[in-house]
Amino acid sequence: MNLERVMARVLLVMALIAAILVTANIAAETRIKCASTTSTQNSGLFDYLLPIFEKKTGIHVDVVAVGTGAAIEIGKRGDADVVLVHAKELELKAVREGAFVSRHDVMYNDFLIIGPPDDPMKIKGMKSAVEAFKKIAAAGGPFVSRGDKSGTHTKELAIWKAAGLEPQGRKWYLEVGQGMEKAQRIAHEKGAYTLTDRGTWLATKDKDKLEMIVVWKATPFCSINTG
Repeated sequence: MNLERVMARVLLVMALIAAILVTANIAAETRIKCASTTSTQNSGLFDYLLPIFEKKTGIHVDVVAVGTGAAIEIGKRGDADVVLVHAKELELKAVREGAFVSRHDVMYNDFLIIGPPDDPMKIKGMKSAVEAFKKIAAAGGPFVSRGDKSGTHTKELAIWKAAGLEPQGRKWYLEVGQGMEKAQRIAHEKGAYTLTDRGTWLATKDKDKLEMIVVWKATPFCSINTG
């Protein structure tokens, strides 16, 4: 993605957040809270975006980075002014329940399967995540799951369901209850595969010195939304 497109998306995010604040009648406030995903935080987006936003509006944004499920629950309780998450079905359900208004598609991320550099399960080159998961399960993993009800965890469970498999409780299936960056580190330490998102992977793979490779990727299907 070139610089012009990145800047356009950044400005779009800023405009949408400002619009949400006006809608919520809190534009005069000087501090707001945003509940978001660890993937968005790990990507470095907030570090780049928020100083620009704060300079333009005078509004300071406190980010609470948790899994998507937890972020939505924080918003439902009224403990956040803006929710930036990536699990569309959960978002739409919360909107239908009346917990949120002004939901917008903002940007996209995409999911990747990463694994050891020698790719012992020979996943690289496979066209389907479902088939990749079936092969990992048949070989006995190991596979690291975030296990935290995040958007990525939700997508992972959907892939297992599509594969007709229930990996919970298997010795090779490690539910770690952590954010994406920590889950990647654990997968690295265990020589395991895991489902991650491109934003987190690109932002952390060198910093965390992860000796892993991307073994499967697809066209973007992970939207990031506000509500």
